Amino acid sequence: MPTEPVRRRRHGKQLEAELLAAAWAELVETGYARLTMESIAVRARTSEAVLYRRWAHKDEVVLAALEQYRATHPVADHDTGTLRGDLIAKLRAVSESRASFFAIAAATAFSGLLAGTGLTPAEVRSKMMGEEANPRERAVYRRAHDRGEIDLERLPDALLEMPFELVRHDLLMELKPPSPARIRAIVDELFLPLLDRARG
Repeated sequence: MPTEPVRRRRHGKQLEAELLAAAWAELVETGYARLTMESIAVRARTSEAVLYRRWAHKDEVVLAALEQYRATHPVADHDTGTLRGDLIAKLRAVSESRASFFAIAAATAFSGLLAGTGLTPAEVRSKMMGEEANPRERAVYRRAHDRGEIDLERLPDALLEMPFELVRHDLLMELKPPSPARIRAIVDELFLPLLDRARG
């Protein structure tokens, strides 16, 4: 007589990753408003108590799920040999790989996530988008610095972050990737002229 397979016990980081994957799947399929701790537990084939031992309420789980999805789906980075080429390639990669993520993140924020987290809108955005604390650490700029195209020590953070801010703005407002022409315009008509001016 066949026996049922022994259910594998999950622990530690593996269990947490599976719980967050279940939370992400629920967020995508049902949306933030209808997502519950119970629905996450059912999808993850565990109990609500297991979730509550790690997160106090669904807002915390959702933020953690957004962070995990972003961290486990890195944006491609291409070395084209020039700052302009690298930046255009990076912005395109961000646009193409993050479009659906930004749509879900925006819908989640507008559906009430802010009300339950106790965080400011800027703090929630930073957690969702994974913004780097120091734009000088971006590989695209480090390579340009090493090639001698720019001197990172002389450039303001606001300038270095500007192309990425504009792409994030477009993704959040339009819920679709900006066109290749828009990305070229950000780099060629805005960033590079301001870069030349900053270099004096």
